[in-house]
Amino acid sequence: MSLGIALAVLAAYVIGSIDFAVIVARMHGVDIRQVGSGNPGASNVLRSVGRVPAAMVLVGDTLKGVVGAAMGMVASGTADPQIEWAFLAGFAAVVGHCYPIFHRFRGGKGVATGLGVLFFTMPLVGVIMVVGWLILVKLTKTASISSLIMVLAAIPLAIWQGVDGMSLVWFGATIVLVFWRHRGNIQRVFRGKEKKVQA
Repeated sequence: MSLGIALAVLAAYVIGSIDFAVIVARMHGVDIRQVGSGNPGASNVLRSVGRVPAAMVLVGDTLKGVVGAAMGMVASGTADPQIEWAFLAGFAAVVGHCYPIFHRFRGGKGVATGLGVLFFTMPLVGVIMVVGWLILVKLTKTASISSLIMVLAAIPLAIWQGVDGMSLVWFGATIVLVFWRHRGNIQRVFRGKEKKVQA
């Protein structure tokens, strides 16, 4: 790994650490960590603050993944969005979102930032994931269940798009991290206590 790639990965982590849920909610006089589920993510902002603020958070968090993956590709010196360094830097952005250096390493679940990585590396898969998620939210009324189902589909879709080798390893690491961050949601789903969203 070159110094340029290492710096790109570090920068991706720092960018990922920018918590748009905290920032946007504060703009509306709300501490997002003290309301709803307490999770600094778009779903909690939707439930606790409103649709427009949630959309702002979703766009911001998604862009973190796009920028992170793009930096990895640029640092590699190639124009291949599926090069392993794009996936590594994208993973770093998701790690930053989940464990932000600016917020005592207490962040969100990583879905939107991971989606941003998808939009940069595999745009078609990104579109499929968004459409699938919207349909599932309509059916389940539960954002976390919808996210987890689509995350499960991500690896087969990535393989379908030709992602392999270390690129697939880093993408797989991203998927594992997102699942780990949803472990509480999974437990609440089985207990029938997971929060619903308006969809």
